[in-house]
Amino acid sequence: MNTLVTKLDHKWISFTLRQPWITATAASKVQLSTLPPEPVIPSKKPFKVELVGGKRYSWCTCGHSKKQPFCDGSHKTKAQGLFPLRFVPEKDATVWLCGCKHTNNPPYCDGTHKQDFIVSAPLHEHTDS
Repeated sequence: MNTLVTKLDHKWISFTLRQPWITATAASKVQLSTLPPEPVIPSKKPFKVELVGGKRYSWCTCGHSKKQPFCDGSHKTKAQGLFPLRFVPEKDATVWLCGCKHTNNPPYCDGTHKQDFIVSAPLHEHTDS
């Protein structure tokens, strides 16, 4: 058994050393990131919204939507990897939905927009494209 493992290990080592799996030039062109893009900040204040109980809403998580605070599908071209947060409120309510997209209680505002990293950050401006 020990001899068999040694022979297999030797064959595997010699096989892998002969195979140039990725050349240095090919590796530099590959972007290996599994993290979604960061959202942009469309507003440094929350949005006051009247929600209808039982209705389905899609809260924008990317910040690119022109229908803030709700999704208009902009993430499909401008923030691939981010998706809207879909939610259904249990009853009619007036709520404050996050506008900075950095809340720890999505989709609701938790005051994160008052922190220095949001206050000092630039607002996202929509382009026509």
